[in-house]
Amino acid sequence: MSVHEELDQALRELESTMKAADMWRMERPEPEAFDSPQPFCIDTMALPQWLRFVFIARLEALVEARAPLPSTCDVAPAVDAYLIQEGARTSERVLMCKVVERIDRLVTEN
Repeated sequence: MSVHEELDQALRELESTMKAADMWRMERPEPEAFDSPQPFCIDTMALPQWLRFVFIARLEALVEARAPLPSTCDVAPAVDAYLIQEGARTSERVLMCKVVERIDRLVTEN
């Protein structure tokens, strides 16, 4: 299996995990929210919005085009911090972080 196929599978798993945690259903941010200079668009989006509309969307586009992947990816620590702050159940936190760590690894080790 190619790295793009593995990444596609991991992105589907992240989507499923977010849906199970009720973190998927949300409105798309306004176009100007995407112009944020802050990491994770933290000043214009909630982290689940960024995951869905920026992180997943950009990686899906790279997978579809079989394009080169970024040289680094380190999103799992931000997801973990967000979930702790939001008081997520430990089981949800572990599952979500495990999936994002896999994505980080696939992108970085490519």
